[in-house]
Amino acid sequence: MNNKLDRKTAFKDTLPTIFGYIGIGLAFGIIASSAGLNIFLVGAMSLFIYAGSAQFITVSMLSAGAPIISIIIATFLVNSRMILMSMSVAPFFKEYSLFKNISIGSFLTDESYALGMNKQNYTNGKLSYEWFNTANIISYMTWGISSVIGALLGSVVKNPYGLGLDFALVAMFIGLLYLQVISDFTIKKKVQIIVIIIVLFLVFFGMIILPSNVLIIIVTLIGCTIGVVLKNVIH
Repeated sequence: MNNKLDRKTAFKDTLPTIFGYIGIGLAFGIIASSAGLNIFLVGAMSLFIYAGSAQFITVSMLSAGAPIISIIIATFLVNSRMILMSMSVAPFFKEYSLFKNISIGSFLTDESYALGMNKQNYTNGKLSYEWFNTANIISYMTWGISSVIGALLGSVVKNPYGLGLDFALVAMFIGLLYLQVISDFTIKKKVQIIVIIIVLFLVFFGMIILPSNVLIIIVTLIGCTIGVVLKNVIH
């Protein structure tokens, strides 16, 4: 990464995350196809819902015959973490119009958020609409195209998990976390590593007693609080 915030640079910066989108997008398309959804429904879900984990849940709930209201509530809970992410990103775009802010928030994903937080380490804490919007749109298009291709492959590949496609997203986030740690010089590495370890333990033991969608919100809030306290104490 460098300190440029134009569209061309955004395309280059987003390339590493594209492979994660392709892997998990193919997996979703294949699974949705095997659940009975045709290619048009798969494409529509990716274009209008545009939420990886929520789309997997939607497919499983549709297959189980769950009522629509239950699917809507489940999707909202799974994606509620985006409220926190949008609030975190919003200060970078205060000088931009309401429309541009809505655009950034609407297409924001876990991956583009992590990419943006990593990018601002190279730009003195600045982000531009051109850079972030380009990263978001590239991610959006990659996800949609990959899921449709996955639906086309659904009749050929019966077990996408057997190919390890579901691990692509995990591997991508591991890479983004590593880049964030080595590039952020505003917080001591000791603090970052301690917070990462604490969050890992919270997630591991939290999964025993809490549903994953609620756990994400709770661990995020606890992790951020601990991180702020440790940053002030150790600094």
